[in-house]
Amino acid sequence: MKAMEHIQLRPLRPGDEEAAVRWGADEEFCRAADWPVGLAPDHIREHWIDMTDGRSELHPHFLRLGITLSGALIGHVDLAYLTPVSGEFGIGIERPRWRQGVGLAAGKLLLRHAFEVLKLEEVTAIVHAPNLPSHALMLRLGFVEEGESEPEEYQGETVPVTRYLIRAR
Repeated sequence: MKAMEHIQLRPLRPGDEEAAVRWGADEEFCRAADWPVGLAPDHIREHWIDMTDGRSELHPHFLRLGITLSGALIGHVDLAYLTPVSGEFGIGIERPRWRQGVGLAAGKLLLRHAFEVLKLEEVTAIVHAPNLPSHALMLRLGFVEEGESEPEEYQGETVPVTRYLIRAR
């Protein structure tokens, strides 16, 4: 049985914040995920505890689900700016699991959830120009390039941003 067959999504639950604290201590993860480097562990814990039901009271138009591999929390997927018809894709995976197919497997599960459970019509994504693995992931998931957004700061410099879109089939 392939390891990726054990990738699942689940709601966040108490205790998951410790994985997020671990990820937050990894500067390379933070830079890739566009998290601020050096966040205090208590700040990360507070933020994640607020999301243990999957939808933050502070951000009701945001859904975060945990990515598990054989039951262990190894990352998260997001749908931000949720409306009845659309959401914006996001993903973060702990660095030891990079380049192992986790993003593709988890991304497919999130898109299935978006289209089949939430009944969204479309999902968008934005990717900073230097983030080549994320561009490749978007294309492998079936997103199409929709153009450019306003440049944004990424890893300390202002860079172009590509917009992607995938519609329900």
